[in-house]
Amino acid sequence: MDIRKIKKLIELLEESSLSELEIVEGEESVRLSRAGTSGSLVPMHGYLSPGVPAANWSAPAAAAPGLQAAPAAVPAPSEAGEEEQMPDGELVRSPMVGTFYDSPSPEAGPFVSQGQQIKEGDTMCIIEAMKMFNQIEAELAGTVVAILVENGQPVEFDEPLFVIR
Repeated sequence: MDIRKIKKLIELLEESSLSELEIVEGEESVRLSRAGTSGSLVPMHGYLSPGVPAANWSAPAAAAPGLQAAPAAVPAPSEAGEEEQMPDGELVRSPMVGTFYDSPSPEAGPFVSQGQQIKEGDTMCIIEAMKMFNQIEAELAGTVVAILVENGQPVEFDEPLFVIR
């Protein structure tokens, strides 16, 4: 299921009085539910059901209305007491909860490195979710200004992964 379809489902749930929405498309399924009384949405299951072949997921470059309207989280102060600044550019965010991998295998080199030119559709990383390896592709061309997560690190839905300029 395409990330744009999932965003559209989130919008539909936000606009309706439904408290939960589950969509099954072939072997893929998505289940969204409102959390408590705040009205925010929480993915209840991973985006892919067990046994579904790995999909090519693209991190969102342009936000759907209301999905990235909140400002990015303020970085925590570093050990030296100074705040780290997020480099200028477009954020590539995680489309799912999982484990971030910067290369196709432990002995292989990373898909992208800081300062590298990338094209739309280039694989930037892999996120493992529910024992499925999902390729995250660039939705825009540019230069990788920053890699914000480390190899093997768990990532949350919508967490910034890369900065592209």
